[in-house]
Amino acid sequence: MSTVPGGRVNAEMSPELSSSRPSPDSPRHPGLVLAVIVGCQLMVGVDTSVVTIALPDIRGALDLSTGGLAWVQNAYTLAFGGLLLLGGRSGDIIGRRRAFTGGIVLFTLASLLGGVASGGEVLICARAAQGVGAALAAPSAMALIATLFTGVARVRALGVSSAVTGVGGALGMLLGGLLTDLSSWRLVFFINIPIGVLIAVAAPRVLAETTRRQVGIDFAGAVTGTFGLTALVYGLIRTGSDGWHDALALGALGASAVLFVAFVLVEARVPHPLVPLRLLTDRRRAGAFVGLAVMVAGMFGGFFFLTQYFQQNLGYGPLKAGAAFLPIVGTQFVVLRFAPGLLGRFGARALVTTGALLVATAMLWLTTLDAHQSYATGLLGPFLLYGAGGGLTVMPLMATILSSVTPEDSGAAAGVAQTVLWSGASLGVSIMVTVFGAVAGHSAGPASADALSSTFVTGAAFALVASLIAFSTLRPARPSDQPDT
Repeated sequence: MSTVPGGRVNAEMSPELSSSRPSPDSPRHPGLVLAVIVGCQLMVGVDTSVVTIALPDIRGALDLSTGGLAWVQNAYTLAFGGLLLLGGRSGDIIGRRRAFTGGIVLFTLASLLGGVASGGEVLICARAAQGVGAALAAPSAMALIATLFTGVARVRALGVSSAVTGVGGALGMLLGGLLTDLSSWRLVFFINIPIGVLIAVAAPRVLAETTRRQVGIDFAGAVTGTFGLTALVYGLIRTGSDGWHDALALGALGASAVLFVAFVLVEARVPHPLVPLRLLTDRRRAGAFVGLAVMVAGMFGGFFFLTQYFQQNLGYGPLKAGAAFLPIVGTQFVVLRFAPGLLGRFGARALVTTGALLVATAMLWLTTLDAHQSYATGLLGPFLLYGAGGGLTVMPLMATILSSVTPEDSGAAAGVAQTVLWSGASLGVSIMVTVFGAVAGHSAGPASADALSSTFVTGAAFALVASLIAFSTLRPARPSDQPDT
């Protein structure tokens, strides 16, 4: 929390820190509590990319077709994205520690199954089970941060969590390349087991259980929301691989639109909705949700094409390609070290707007790439801006989303935030793949400079839109808008 001359608390400037007085729910050992929670976030983040590097070896070992190989990745994405809303609300009903631990146990067992799989069908089922476990654990992890930490401690915890989530993708590529080169693709699954066991054993001893809500289950909302999200994610996966003209992709996206309309109508009428619509009516929170989706769309799309550029144009191996992202990771960690203080002094609006502009600048700088540039002259500069921008945006947006929700809605808010984040990432990749294909045509071989430039311009446009959303919606809230926490 910041102060102005005379010692008056500047809560209006930074409502994200307005509930900083001690809470009886504050953990006795915050470092240990945070380590358990972000261990889950790391597992989920790493698993989004660690298997990707091992896919060629998996294909050869299990004799998978191209379609079957795609489903090794897509089964996880579909289950994870489709069940996030339900997973978030389940923590409010059964207790967040219980939901968190159950998700970790399921994820760990599914990793064991994937590691010993002798056929493609078993591996795809294991990946789907991993997605279910992640959908149960990840929203509960964020909700536990919102519940167990308050004020500046909460913002710092969200900063660490955001950094770990962002780092997970790059670390997954590093681990995937290293483990596959050293031994076998099966290690990319087995690596989760000791981490998952440690978290599952520590969680009941370290994390305080939250109050359970004795309410009925919103079955209609669960069905329409889950199938709507699943259809959306499937449609985005299809557009990324087959283009926006694909009939199945368009059908899935159309079905998701119809299901989401039905979901809103259901949630407006049931007494205990899966997602209370009041979460979406607050101007600042709604702006944070939309800004988060747009911001990660550009950033994840950029990561996707940078990976292709490293491996296809520069000839990097998987391990070297993963290591190439380390300047982004390091800069993001440094910026996040100071982000809570900056948030208290300047507020979310200034941080997110500035961070998004830094990412847009980095994207435009990347349009000048060519295969003859060295890493230091062509990539290091934009990567430093990329990391700084990411460090200034995601954490303040998460803090805005969770700062003004009541405790009983924190699980639902966390579920919506995770849904927005991962759906935005899928949307960004699918749109940028379409732009790339339209410019590159059917040419084979390394990606053309014009096609890459077009995708990075698209990523810059996403970041600029995010900056405009932040500037127009994240204005300081009136004290009367803040809940009594």
